[in-house]
Amino acid sequence: MPNPTAAMLVIGDEILSGRTRDANMHHLAGKLTECGIDLKEVRVVSDDAPAIETAVKDLSSAYDHVFTSGGIGPTHDDITADCIARAFDDHIDIRDDARDLLATHYAKQGHDFNEARQRMARIPDRATLIDNPVSIAPGFTLENVHVMAGVPSVFKAMVDSVLAGLTGGAPLQSVSVRIERGEGDIAGPLGKLANAHADLSFGSYPFIQNGVFGANIVIRGTNADQLDAAAQTLAQLFPEDT
Repeated sequence: MPNPTAAMLVIGDEILSGRTRDANMHHLAGKLTECGIDLKEVRVVSDDAPAIETAVKDLSSAYDHVFTSGGIGPTHDDITADCIARAFDDHIDIRDDARDLLATHYAKQGHDFNEARQRMARIPDRATLIDNPVSIAPGFTLENVHVMAGVPSVFKAMVDSVLAGLTGGAPLQSVSVRIERGEGDIAGPLGKLANAHADLSFGSYPFIQNGVFGANIVIRGTNADQLDAAAQTLAQLFPEDT
């Protein structure tokens, strides 16, 4: 049975402008690999409502899970929650459960639970809350879309909260074989090997080291025996290089 599939939607002008470097994709990819959910696509969109809604609908219909990051804070450009609600034709407003969490948190901190902070309690009616042990403000899951903050420390905590409740498949494993030849020399045999092992994926990552051209061939799959067999065959094709 194939592993569940996933996509990630990164939301924010700051990512597309280069002002902020996204670290969340790398973290999510690693976590999904560990639990056997295959990340198939990552899309980045600006803080533009139609773009967010379109991307959410597209990804939600194509994959088992969609993970979003960014745009659920207290400022005017934090529009993700409203966009997700519209994408799934759900009503959104300040919800009692989210408001109570935030009100209690800010009271303990001695901070005013003002109108801006109350925006973070806007949750679609049909959504379930995602726990946020870092800063309390919750994310939420609506249908198969998991809506999370963009701040890396909060995103990581929310990912842990979500993945604890998901069923994954077989964890993805990998082996690497170093070949000290140019990609043009190995492309033919490598292509035939990949065709012979349709259940595995083969990636070629070239390098130049001390004037020597080569490539690290990374083979990925869920079956350890198949991985070992493919790696051994590849090493036998270029015995003097491994």
